[in-house]
Amino acid sequence: MTEDYPLAELASLPSFYHPAASPSGDEIAVYYDGSGRNELYLIDPETGAKTQLSEGNVPRDARYPFRWAPSGDELYFHQDRDGNEQNDIMAIGRDGAVEAVVENEGQTILSDVSEDGRYVLLVSDVGQQMNLYEHDRELDTTTRLTEYRQPVRGGVYGPEADQVAYTTNESEDLDNQDVYVAEISRHDDGEEHVELTDVRNLEIGEAGAEAGVSDVGPEGDRLLVSDNSSDKPRVGVYDLTTDAVTWLTNPDHVESPTTFLPSGEGVLATRTRKCAVVPVVHELTGKSYELDLPEGVASFPGYGDAALLSDTEVLVTQQTPTDRSTLLRVDLESGASHTVLEPEYGSLDPDGFVDCSYETFESHDGLEIEALVYDSGRRPSPVVVKVHGGPAGQDLKQFDLYTQLLATRGYSVLQVNYRGSSGRGRKFKNMINGDWGGAEQGDIAAGTRWLAEKEWVDADRIAVMGGSYGGYSTNMQLVTYPELYAAGISQVGITDLKALYEESMPHFKTALERYLGDPEANAALYEERSAVTHVDKLAATLCIIHGVNDPRCPISQARLFRDALLDAGYEEGDGGDFEYNELGEEGHGSTDIDNKIRSFELVADFLERRMPVEESADTSD
Repeated sequence: MTEDYPLAELASLPSFYHPAASPSGDEIAVYYDGSGRNELYLIDPETGAKTQLSEGNVPRDARYPFRWAPSGDELYFHQDRDGNEQNDIMAIGRDGAVEAVVENEGQTILSDVSEDGRYVLLVSDVGQQMNLYEHDRELDTTTRLTEYRQPVRGGVYGPEADQVAYTTNESEDLDNQDVYVAEISRHDDGEEHVELTDVRNLEIGEAGAEAGVSDVGPEGDRLLVSDNSSDKPRVGVYDLTTDAVTWLTNPDHVESPTTFLPSGEGVLATRTRKCAVVPVVHELTGKSYELDLPEGVASFPGYGDAALLSDTEVLVTQQTPTDRSTLLRVDLESGASHTVLEPEYGSLDPDGFVDCSYETFESHDGLEIEALVYDSGRRPSPVVVKVHGGPAGQDLKQFDLYTQLLATRGYSVLQVNYRGSSGRGRKFKNMINGDWGGAEQGDIAAGTRWLAEKEWVDADRIAVMGGSYGGYSTNMQLVTYPELYAAGISQVGITDLKALYEESMPHFKTALERYLGDPEANAALYEERSAVTHVDKLAATLCIIHGVNDPRCPISQARLFRDALLDAGYEEGDGGDFEYNELGEEGHGSTDIDNKIRSFELVADFLERRMPVEESADTSD
């Protein structure tokens, strides 16, 4: 066993999240947990000097980003209760004082803030389905702007906050997503009224494709949009005066938009290829170029102008499988980059982290599947197949604490981008639709068999693990392909799809219908693709880990599976057939250091007891 990376120290390495440039560009706000708890800090972009703003009054889990007020005098953040994601929107001033802005019992996500700071744009399921709302800070009123049956996903104001652009779907095709624009009418006839008028679907792309909007141009006459009509997601600029789109992405590339540059004469985007992400600048004259950074995952901050320090300087986070996140300032004119925040490693030697190789293999039906392989160097090597969530997520060439926890302890790691994953286009991502729990599980099993055939792998010591949809996949792998695995670790996993549908938030119900159809009409499919239905086929030891406040995959999913295992005669406990762990004050995973340590300890202890790494003098260089 490698002792160079003590578990608690690895889990406690300070991390920063959601960097965002201030409106003036002379500060950067980040969530940072160097004190042992997530706090909000202000960073000097020239020196990297940190000033702590919050004092235990922001979330411990940094899942949701914050956003600067346009004045630069305060920041908005999401505050839930112990991971339940039923967010209230709060504002914190430069004096550290926190004020509640929007409080309700729904899942609420901040989308935009008007330039004058008066209006706050939200999406919330407080009215059951995710729809668009506006909060007037002057009147302290919140108004529902839309009433769609399918979820609204985000929204952005025009420069005067008299116009809004957003995405939703009014068609019967659940794969479809369209961009809408509308005027905002506000009038006072003794009582304030707010409503959308002149609502129109821009009809970007073909029916059944997914269009999106991420930013409005400085003059309000253009939108930064995306679409996957041509299969691979692309970036374009929609001219609202001519109703024409100029597509900027080469058809061979997979790209996502970020923001307009301040001049309006260019846009920032990211490009994905072979599990790596590259920042891209598209000038509207037709010239495009990638920023010259090491191969891995380099990206701009996640919303609007958070990436913009000035007209020519942008923020970028850069990481590789062996290098933790670095925050950079990049000059778009010279290409020069300057480090703002360096990764922290404590007493750990960063040269000891395990790198990965990009691989492809042929699945059970001949489809080419991408994978990342982390070779721990043990011979023969035990393996953990680590399955990503989503299902429309993607494993990338980025630093992953869980993967390094495993690899530095002697477990090689396989990550499979099964059909249904993003990063390869619309057709590949939609292959899972109507077949959730079917062929994509075959992809994971095919990857396991492919790696097990390597001469350096111990085929009798392969485990599978994952969280969320990865937890679902862990459960399904163990009951569908029991011959492949010696152990499994299911974190916040799904086990009973019909029960999940009944308990899900409305926008999650929509997603389940997209993947599996109507739960009444397709009841047999929901049952067949649920691990609880096949519980009697479990052969490997299983560790179940679940947060009690999880709103996405409720704790009832773990409890149903536990009870079914017990009813089927399986024994619970350290020496039994499965182990069961409920985590209090935690939801759908957490970035909190204490929570990470607790989860790491459960995983490492389980593997050490159930599938230990055998000492061997034969290790690779």
